[in-house]
Amino acid sequence: MDSKVQCASCGRFFVPRLSFQSVEKDGEQHYFCSQACRNPALRGEEVDCAICGKRFVPSLAVNVSEDAQGRSYFCSTECRSTLDLQAERKKVEAPARVIAVLNQKGGTAKTTSAVSVAAGFAHLGHRTLLVDLDPQGNVAVSLGLDSPRMVHHILLGEVRAELCATPVRDNLDVITSNQSLAAAEIALARAAPADRNERLSLAMRGLTGYEYIILDCAPSLSILNQNALTYAGEVLIPVSCDYLALVGVTQVLRTLRRVGEHLGRDIRIAGVLPTFYDSRNRVSTEVVSYLRKTFGARTLPPVRRNIKLTEAPSFKKTIFEHAPDSHGARDYIRVVEWLRTGEGKTQTTRAA
Repeated sequence: MDSKVQCASCGRFFVPRLSFQSVEKDGEQHYFCSQACRNPALRGEEVDCAICGKRFVPSLAVNVSEDAQGRSYFCSTECRSTLDLQAERKKVEAPARVIAVLNQKGGTAKTTSAVSVAAGFAHLGHRTLLVDLDPQGNVAVSLGLDSPRMVHHILLGEVRAELCATPVRDNLDVITSNQSLAAAEIALARAAPADRNERLSLAMRGLTGYEYIILDCAPSLSILNQNALTYAGEVLIPVSCDYLALVGVTQVLRTLRRVGEHLGRDIRIAGVLPTFYDSRNRVSTEVVSYLRKTFGARTLPPVRRNIKLTEAPSFKKTIFEHAPDSHGARDYIRVVEWLRTGEGKTQTTRAA
């Protein structure tokens, strides 16, 4: 039976297996359980603390940290804790990726896509917020929500955004809407031009703790949608597999260019998502072929027609809860993975 020795750096008992773990120094045998414990303590070299800059000789495992960026040194547990706290704050306070789900044509599975993409991100462990910017309020209907604080309260400055976010699932919060949002849009129309399209961005400015924010936009050209595009970093365009839907795509691109010119920046296309796809239908295959020729790598894998997607809202469930093994669940989790990993770089409206 192999005998254990004590690491000269961290004090852990272990069985030496590798040559670097046993070193003779000053006539004595020293043991190191890892490279981090051995170096630079073995050589007695001074290093700089990554936090306070103090010169010191590492002697404990807590003094050394290695990651993909290389090795860092910390003179004390306090400095090591400071780095961990900074990393945690950076993780929480990093700006969310805001994606507007938009098509000015109705019947493109826009709300289904918004709910499914948001739920998919949450399902994969990402803190996600879904915001309903459609006065029809279909997000609340789909998930069985009844919240007293909604989007119009935020836009009118009555309630802070974080107080309107309702937790509905693990990692998923929702800000709902109803027909009162239409009245808020009238109020926005009467606001000063400089404030009209920035209201949502200003209202959401203090909101933190989310990795993804998904905006379900109304199927119209409206002040609400212009607010969404001003706030969002990118746009996901669902396109139903029929010829009339291609007209809607053209309208969306014109809107993106117009709003982008007003903002002085390009509005990026996260992806174009074919929906209601049926491989047996010639029109479906032709529409997808056209989208691929037009948008290239920005065309996502299509979402197939699936009765489970239609049923899920009636059960007040996401597709991942209602039918996790269905085509609909598999297709939307593929969309989420595609968006998350960024297959192909985001395309701007100028390139479309």
